[in-house]
Amino acid sequence: MIAEFGLAALWLAAALAAMQLVAGALVLRRDEPTLAALVRPAAVVQGLLAALSFGALFLLFVQTDLSVRLVAENSHTAKPMIFKIAGAWSNHEGSMLLWVAVMALAGALIALIEHRLPERTLLATLAAQAFVSLGFYAFLLVSSNPFERLSPAPPEGNGLNPLLQDVAAAYHPTTLYFGYVGLSVAFSFAVGALLTRQVTPDFARAMRPWVLGAWIFLTLGITAGSYWAYYELGWGGWWFWDPVENASLMPWLAATALLHSASVLAARDALRAWTIMLGVVAFSMSMIGTFLVRSGILTSVHAFAVDPERGSFILALLTLYIGSALTLFALRAGTVAEGERFSVTSREGALVVNNVALSAILAIVLVGTLYPLLTEAFGIKVSVGPPYFNPVSALFFLPMLVVLAIGPMLRWRRDSLGRVQNEAVLLGVIALLVLAGVWFNTSIGLLPLLGLALSVAVAVGSVLPLKGRSLRRLPLAVWGMVVAHFGIAVAMFGMSADSAFTKEKLVAATPGETVEVGPWKVTLETVEPVAGPNWTALEGVLVASYKGGKPKQIAPQSREFWSPVQKTSESALLTRWNGQLYAVLGEEIDGGRWQIRLWWKPFVTWIWYGGLLIGFGGFLALLGRVLGDLKRRNLQARIARRRRTAADEEQAA
Repeated sequence: MIAEFGLAALWLAAALAAMQLVAGALVLRRDEPTLAALVRPAAVVQGLLAALSFGALFLLFVQTDLSVRLVAENSHTAKPMIFKIAGAWSNHEGSMLLWVAVMALAGALIALIEHRLPERTLLATLAAQAFVSLGFYAFLLVSSNPFERLSPAPPEGNGLNPLLQDVAAAYHPTTLYFGYVGLSVAFSFAVGALLTRQVTPDFARAMRPWVLGAWIFLTLGITAGSYWAYYELGWGGWWFWDPVENASLMPWLAATALLHSASVLAARDALRAWTIMLGVVAFSMSMIGTFLVRSGILTSVHAFAVDPERGSFILALLTLYIGSALTLFALRAGTVAEGERFSVTSREGALVVNNVALSAILAIVLVGTLYPLLTEAFGIKVSVGPPYFNPVSALFFLPMLVVLAIGPMLRWRRDSLGRVQNEAVLLGVIALLVLAGVWFNTSIGLLPLLGLALSVAVAVGSVLPLKGRSLRRLPLAVWGMVVAHFGIAVAMFGMSADSAFTKEKLVAATPGETVEVGPWKVTLETVEPVAGPNWTALEGVLVASYKGGKPKQIAPQSREFWSPVQKTSESALLTRWNGQLYAVLGEEIDGGRWQIRLWWKPFVTWIWYGGLLIGFGGFLALLGRVLGDLKRRNLQARIARRRRTAADEEQAA
């Protein structure tokens, strides 16, 4: 009965979404208080029903109910509980149901707490959210039913893809889904503001927390996914420009630009058209990413194997949503006032430059991701990888780092570079010193060299806005900006150092043999069989010492999963403050020798430390915005109470 309950809740949620859309649309055409009163309750109940539906699927996976097709195809009774739980969303249908549930809960939260927008704009926003949700409900109910029964039930399930049997599967997909849903909310706000012609600072203030929340989740999701692929796939790389990796990067780029534009609109009443357009583009990128992952047109370790019929359904949704939004923008763009003017040499001007650079990088990634698919449609197979993405995106990314270092020191509205020339000269000198120091001591490529120099300059520049200010009284939003920008510098330094200084060694070693890689000496002691809950493995015992220091043991494995049958390489990592030793065990070859691949990757962990700092900076900014809004509301409420009290006293007198 759990599956039937979940399906019924899903149908009811879809019906309420339809009612929410119709009621909201009719209110926009003609003001009817009765219909307007339906929209908020419909959004709240819809969110509860969608959450109950996903809760039912979650319970089915926990119980390993093999009479449900989705559970039988993605779980197994012998699988550890954490992977049973992760199985609820580590598949096509379950992940889409999670997406719908979070989207519905977001709509419910908007209906409950949002009071800054004019009522018509809020109702239009909720109607737009219902419009987006309805397409996903239809997708689940028509072509991807997560509660479909099997009769008879199989005696055992197939199990989860071994590459997904990692604790990262419990949090990496969910963080990305939360990010995508946040962008859907931003899209709904943008559509609602266009429909009512209310592109105002209040609209930006209402949308900004959702954009910031989505950006935080996307940042953490991309960071976690990068590290997961790094240690799980055994390739020794942290980013491969895989199309599915790009599918999460593209919304993040758009969300970063949108976050800056929304902040300028909220604080300075400028960049109105930018904010609306980026709201549409950010959600468009999440939809394109969904299509790439689930259409079956990609071959990727990250992609879901989905039949083309479902891909066509998603493509139809993408066309409907984005086509409608772009048409609405074209029709209403003339009604979006320009907003306040500002000088090119101002903080707004710096943010516009960064937005242009981010948009250019987004276009580069989008073209590089879709181009092989277009050529393959004509029978020509091409591969687009780092030789294209790295240098072409660097043309915009490196200048953006320069603006990122100087921009936060500029004043709003109007400023001059002369006022910050001392700081600019300091940052330039620092970059040149780093560049010269690295150049004269080692031979590396141009891009890593520039990346190292600019990352140090950005790190120093990120803290310069604190100069002369009381740190105790500094708003959390400013701290968030400082931490996030410093995190970008840390991550960039890690990327550049890994690219410049990585050492690799591939050997066929016998037990007792010692191999050198960079400053490490690694000895293969033995290779032994081991067993896990649903796998067996050969485990290589390696002893490694850094520059003759205390030896430490690591144990890479070559695993054989038996449900489903698949072989994986489990890397072993030895982490220091200045980098990681990365080891992978390969096959046994003639003479009892074992293939071992070793990497010494200086400062590679700084990539993910930087990602965490960026996310933490976003959290500080979000917390500051929320607390600031609460403080303003409390102040307004106190003022209103005092006025009512004064009026009552005056009337009594």
